[in-house]
Amino acid sequence: MAELTVSVVSADHEVWSGTAKQIIARTTEGEIGILPGHEPILAILAKGEVRVTTPDGTVLSANADDGFLSVEHDIVTVVARNAELVATA
Repeated sequence: MAELTVSVVSADHEVWSGTAKQIIARTTEGEIGILPGHEPILAILAKGEVRVTTPDGTVLSANADDGFLSVEHDIVTVVARNAELVATA
């Protein structure tokens, strides 16, 4: 099964990086879901939650605001002015 390579960073540190099977984030255009094979995109983040589902089904949640999300060749980069990991389920 294809996976995403994900990096979630804030202005001063890396919040989380690893592989995932799904990302859900809030953008200025609404909520977006990213799966392996997603078309390249660059989106502006809105203040809200970024959820990362890892290959083993663990869901990580981070609060992020004022940044962007980019997807290209199954590489997802989330860059936010402020971001922090808040929960793992």
